[in-house]
Amino acid sequence: MRAFKHRINGHEIVWSMKWCACAIAAVGALTICGLRLHLSLAAASFCFMLLVVFQSLAGDLLSSVFVSILAVACLDYFFALPSFSFMVESPLEILGLVSFLITALIITHLVTRVRAGNELYRLQQEKLRLLYELAHKLLALDPATAEGSRFLEPFCGVFGIKAACLLDAGNAEVYMTGGAPEELEERTGDAFLHGNDNDDREKGFSVRCICVRGRRTGAIGFEGLEDPELTAGPLAALAAANLERTHSFAHASQAAATAQTESYRSAILDALAHEFKTPLSTILTAAGAIREGGPLGPLQREMAETVESEAARLGSLTSRLIRTARLEREEVKPWLELIDLPSVLADTMAQYNRMEADRHILLVSECESSEVMADPELLRLAVSQLLDNACKYSLTGSTVTLRISRENGSIALRILSVGNPIPPGERSRIFDRFYRGIDGRSAGPGTGLGLYVARKIALALGGNLELDNELGTANGAAFKLTLPVTSNERDAVVSAV
Repeated sequence: MRAFKHRINGHEIVWSMKWCACAIAAVGALTICGLRLHLSLAAASFCFMLLVVFQSLAGDLLSSVFVSILAVACLDYFFALPSFSFMVESPLEILGLVSFLITALIITHLVTRVRAGNELYRLQQEKLRLLYELAHKLLALDPATAEGSRFLEPFCGVFGIKAACLLDAGNAEVYMTGGAPEELEERTGDAFLHGNDNDDREKGFSVRCICVRGRRTGAIGFEGLEDPELTAGPLAALAAANLERTHSFAHASQAAATAQTESYRSAILDALAHEFKTPLSTILTAAGAIREGGPLGPLQREMAETVESEAARLGSLTSRLIRTARLEREEVKPWLELIDLPSVLADTMAQYNRMEADRHILLVSECESSEVMADPELLRLAVSQLLDNACKYSLTGSTVTLRISRENGSIALRILSVGNPIPPGERSRIFDRFYRGIDGRSAGPGTGLGLYVARKIALALGGNLELDNELGTANGAAFKLTLPVTSNERDAVVSAV
C-alpha cells in the first residue's frame, strides 16, 4: 500500500495559525503561574512538557513544533539562572534545556505520525465502505442492460466523481457520464494504448488501465476523484470484474440463442424430411404402376422411368437429410460388424453413377483383403457425403476415384476428384460445422454439414477423415478415410513383417 502523503492546503494553514495563537496564550499563562509559584527549572520543565504533549495531541505538527521552541525559550529566559536572560550559567541547565527540546520534538514527531496513521486508517475504512457499496450496486445491475453510461453511474453516485469515461476494447466503444470533457476521453485512450496509469492533480484527472488475466481489456478515467492513490486502483478492479461479467453474460446469451436456433433448425429439417417421405412414396408407387400398368410408347416409358428414378433420388436425399440432421445434433453410436469394404461401397457407387451421368465413379483396390470393423449404414452415409462433395466440385466428365489401400495397420479409403484445389487458407476449416468455402458458396446450395458429419462418423468408427495434401494439392481434392482392421488382420500383417 502506498504511504499516506499529508498535503497542506490553505485551510490547514489557517487552522495551524489558530493553534499557534492558542499555544502562545497557553505558554504565557503557564509562565505567569510558574513565576508566581516560584517554580524551579525542573518543575517548570515538567509543566511545559505536559503542555507540549497536549498540544501534539490536539493540534498539528507546525503548532506543536512552535510550542516546543517557545517553551524552551521561556524556560531559558524566565526559569534558568540568571533569570530574565538567555544566558545559562550551569552546564546541567543547558543539558536540561537541550534534552527538553529534543524530547519535545521527538514526542511531537511520534504523536504526529500516530495521528497521521489514524487518519489514514479512518480514510481507508471510509473508502472500503464506499467500495463495498459500489460493488453491491454493480452486482445489482442487470448484466443484459449494464452497458454504456449506466455502467458508470454507480461510480459517480457513490464516490461523488464529477465525470467518468470507460473504454471497452472488447466492443471498441467509449462510454462517458457526468458531462466528461474531451480531454478525459483522450487521456483514457492514451492510457489504454500505452498501458500507463496516470494522475493529474492540477486538473483532477485519474486514469487506470483495466486488465483481465494479464491482458489489457480497456481503461477507465475519473475527474474529481479524491485520494486516487487509495481508490483509483480498486475502482479499476471493480470495473474490470463487472466488465468481464457483462461480456460473459453476453457470450453466454449468444451461445444459448445459437444452440436454441440450431435445435429449432434441426427439428424443422427433420419434420420437413419426414413430411417429404409420404408424397415421395406415393409418387414412386404411381410411377411404377404407370410403367407396369399398360402399353406405353418409348417416350412415355422413358418419362415414367425418369419420374421414378428422380423420386427415388429425392427419397434417398431425404433419408440422408434425416440421418445428417440427427447425427449433427446427437452423439454417433455405431453398431460395429465385420464387413468387406468394396461390397458395402458397391451400392453407393452404383447410385451415384446413375445420379451423376456426367461423372464416372471408379473403385480401385490395392490390397487383397479389405475387411474392417464398421457400421455399414454409417459408413455408407459418410461415403455418400464424400462422393456428393467430390461430384459437386469436380470437373464435368471427370472420374471420381475411390482407392482402397492398407496403411500402418489400418485400411485407407481415398476419394480423389479432379478440379480446383482447396485453397490453403481453407484447409484447416473445411471440417468445421456449417463452413463453406468460396467455391462451395458458388457451386450451389448446401448446408456445410457434409464433411463435418462424415468426419464425426469416421471418428465414431475408430478412424479418421482428413485431407490428403500430397495427392490433392495439384489436380484437385483428395480425402483420406481411415478405418481400423480386425484384430486377425492386424496380427497377420505383424506376422508377415
